[in-house]
Amino acid sequence: MTERSLVSIVDDDQSVRESLPDLLDELGFAVQVFSSGEEFLASSWVDKTKCLILDIAMPGMSGPDLQQILKRRGSNIPVIFVTAHGDDAVRPQMLKLGAVECLFKPFSDTALLSAINAALPSG
Repeated sequence: MTERSLVSIVDDDQSVRESLPDLLDELGFAVQVFSSGEEFLASSWVDKTKCLILDIAMPGMSGPDLQQILKRRGSNIPVIFVTAHGDDAVRPQMLKLGAVECLFKPFSDTALLSAINAALPSG
């Protein structure tokens, strides 16, 4: 049996933290959830994470802030940003920051899976 890639979710929205893990588990991924960037950084899961689903707007540390901290630490975890507060200018900004994708809530299962597949190295 092959090891399942770990997808970590950082989102202050409890409904996202409750619904996404079930979907990702069904799709064959291991999942960890965190309610804040600070909680993720303090965890032992940072180095094991293969893809990060990251809310843009959260109290305290924002998604882009967390992404920059990870970059400064030399981490190159692929990031998929998600947001409920986006306008058309947000997506190009997040892609320019190096995100694999930026999805607007509510997003489809297909869109999420496509973004994760783009983020993870094939093979």
